[in-house]
Amino acid sequence: MHPDPYTTSAKYYDAAYAAVPELIDLPFYLDLAKKTGGPVLEMGCGTGRVLLPIARAGIEIHGLDGSPAMLEVLREHIATEPGEVRRRIFIHQGDMRTFRNEHKYALVTIPFRPMQHMYTVEDQVAALQTAAFHLRPGGLLAFDVFFPRFDVPRPIGEEMLEIEWAVPAHPGRMVRRYLRRESLDKVQQFFTASFIYRTYEGDVLLSEETAPLKMSWYTYPQLQALFLMAGLEVVEEYGSFNKTPLDNDASDMVFTLKRHP
Repeated sequence: MHPDPYTTSAKYYDAAYAAVPELIDLPFYLDLAKKTGGPVLEMGCGTGRVLLPIARAGIEIHGLDGSPAMLEVLREHIATEPGEVRRRIFIHQGDMRTFRNEHKYALVTIPFRPMQHMYTVEDQVAALQTAAFHLRPGGLLAFDVFFPRFDVPRPIGEEMLEIEWAVPAHPGRMVRRYLRRESLDKVQQFFTASFIYRTYEGDVLLSEETAPLKMSWYTYPQLQALFLMAGLEVVEEYGSFNKTPLDNDASDMVFTLKRHP
């Protein structure tokens, strides 16, 4: 068994991303789930940041993730939900490249970058094929990746403070998450980095934990080729979750797709 690389990040995940006001993907995915009516398969569901609001909206949703640590946090959240919400949620631990079950879905989602943890063409196509396999006739796949910004310098070895948040149970205590980039592979299109979680009481450092990070990035023509290889075609594409055009000012690349007829 390989160690779970998300063991440390799972502990901080919910608080960290609750402190990111510009993370505005949830309304996009929630609206799609309501329009399709479900059921939904979310690939890379993590701790349930997107999954739980969809279930609370009355829609059946299946969550898939490969991280036992992330799913443990999700199960803790589910246990606090009302019975009618719990009954709409089905959890699967598995690999998004190879996962198969007998259900077909009106909507398959891969929200908030799980596709950027696919590092080879074979893995990228396999993940998209998993999504395509589970679509009902007329069903939609929706996912996003970040828009690569080659004009923004990304220093190697420097720490950058990304997020900080208060610890409600301990007044005066703060957690700060730093990102330190460690390598950049321009040919294979990925970078490696570390998240550094430091907990402070005032100015006193109480603890420090580190978690690994590796992310690929995509160009638009590359994604078009992957869609062809996976038997998918674009329905809509946007440059942000506000549905702005996918152009040079884009912050994200957001797609809805369907299977080739």
